[in-house]
Amino acid sequence: MPHHPPPGTIVLFGGRSEIGVEVVRRIAVGRDVVLAARRPEDLQAQTDALLAAGADNVHAIAFDAEDTAAHPALIDAITSTYGPIAVAVVAFGILGDGTRAETDTAHALQIAHVDYVAQISVLTPLATAMRAQGSGTIIVFSSVAGVRVRRANYVYGSTKAGLDGFASGLADALHGSGVRLLLARPGFVVGNMTRELMAAGTKPAPFSRDAEQVADAVVRAYRRDRGEVWIPGILRPMFFGMRLLPRAIWRRLPR
Repeated sequence: MPHHPPPGTIVLFGGRSEIGVEVVRRIAVGRDVVLAARRPEDLQAQTDALLAAGADNVHAIAFDAEDTAAHPALIDAITSTYGPIAVAVVAFGILGDGTRAETDTAHALQIAHVDYVAQISVLTPLATAMRAQGSGTIIVFSSVAGVRVRRANYVYGSTKAGLDGFASGLADALHGSGVRLLLARPGFVVGNMTRELMAAGTKPAPFSRDAEQVADAVVRAYRRDRGEVWIPGILRPMFFGMRLLPRAIWRRLPR
């Protein structure tokens, strides 16, 4: 059965996100798109890509993930200026330096602030606005890193564990409101966020995917009205088993 999305604007929080742009590119035909990022004047490449994909208009606006006090007013401004939100893709975040975060408190707090606190700061007013309109989809990016946190990247993994729990609860709270939350749990993604790690010698984890493959899976799940998607799907049973591993073995596993 073909998917007939409701009318409205697509908003990408994290306008430079490779995965976010790829997701939006696949659903942008005939839509207005809002790209929200810290330096909106630098989003010409993303704008061009979305217009080439069939978006009617692309608007770049300023969004600072760390300025949590400004998020409710920003979301109000988006809905008042561009109308109802059909799809909100929340795809901002930082990987950070896991080794540095173990001893550098400020860096650990920065990762926690951007990857967990700021996510709640966006998702809460966003859900309120979309409840009021009674429709739309919110796409949230968790990670398999949060399913069971590994010693090698425990600060980042802990933020994903928190976000996964928050988004799962929010999805339940939205049930019956007309608003749906799609929670994506990708494994290792080969892209801009992991390129420095790979340059430093980190090898991609098994079943790695690139941004386009992740976006394909997310958009398939969106069109099928799914509530969650693991990317690739084989990671779901694998991580169910990994939860049962004794801690003495788990802590020795690589990243």
